[in-house]
Amino acid sequence: MALAFDEYGRPFIILKEQEQKTRLSGLEAQKANISAGRAVSRILRTSLGPKGMDKMLQSPDGDVTITNDGATILEQMDVNNQIAKLMVELSRSQDYEIGDGTTGVVVMAGALLEQAERLLERGIHPIRIAEGYEMASRIAVEHLERIAQKFDFGPTNIEPLVQTCMTTLSSKM
Repeated sequence: MALAFDEYGRPFIILKEQEQKTRLSGLEAQKANISAGRAVSRILRTSLGPKGMDKMLQSPDGDVTITNDGATILEQMDVNNQIAKLMVELSRSQDYEIGDGTTGVVVMAGALLEQAERLLERGIHPIRIAEGYEMASRIAVEHLERIAQKFDFGPTNIEPLVQTCMTTLSSKM
């Protein structure tokens, strides 16, 4: 540690340990970020589905929560990596917009990151990977529009609406 002065005479400290720290760049930085996103996804993956496992979470003040709800698990997590924070924000926005599927979107994003890492290792540029994901998204939406079924309901025919509600809310009861 050394003491130095700037052009206005204000003192500042120079830390010699900074010389030993290296900054990740290029493919190593991309892999580190992908690894952080995949770690968040792996944590939630085991809580997904009808046989999903519950997680026991302990807050800094000692409160214990047992849940398999992805939004609750992510809310309790303390993440430092920016990509991991984006995964938490992805879940939060899914919960805000739809109210369901918070675990699914994070697990899906983790799977996409895993595939992106494989493509990066093969030398494919990140922009090409992103363009491929956009193209796949357009194709998937077109396919979903082709296979979608419309349910007609009204004041006298509410049975299709009741069946749809029972299906979508069965995991929430």
